Amino acid sequence: MSVSYIAALKTTRMQAVITSLDTGAGSATLDIGTASMATVLVSISLAKPSFTESSGVITMAGAPKSGTASNSGTAAAARLRDAGGSNQTITGLTVGTSGTDIVLNSTSITSGQTVTMNSLTITHAP
Repeated sequence: MSVSYIAALKTTRMQAVITSLDTGAGSATLDIGTASMATVLVSISLAKPSFTESSGVITMAGAPKSGTASNSGTAAAARLRDAGGSNQTITGLTVGTSGTDIVLNSTSITSGQTVTMNSLTITHAP
């Protein structure tokens, strides 16, 4: 038997994620890094509010968003940090060219390169 949540609970939980991301004076960020986030390659500042919610799905607001890479390497992991920059609200996101949480046209990132996120959605578990 699989676990599933009622729609109202999904909405409440995903709204809590947005609230957590947008806590603080600045903007939440999407950090893209090497495996296990050993090196952050690029941080992309999000809008405020960072996401909108509909039926248990949060969608990045203000897309597209870009950032300039501060390091070179192979992108493999990502995380979302709150607006204060102190908390990692969502960790363990995968990065690749297809079939991953964050899809890039290339995982090879060079310092000084502009990295653009055209869209980002996160869906609540069933």
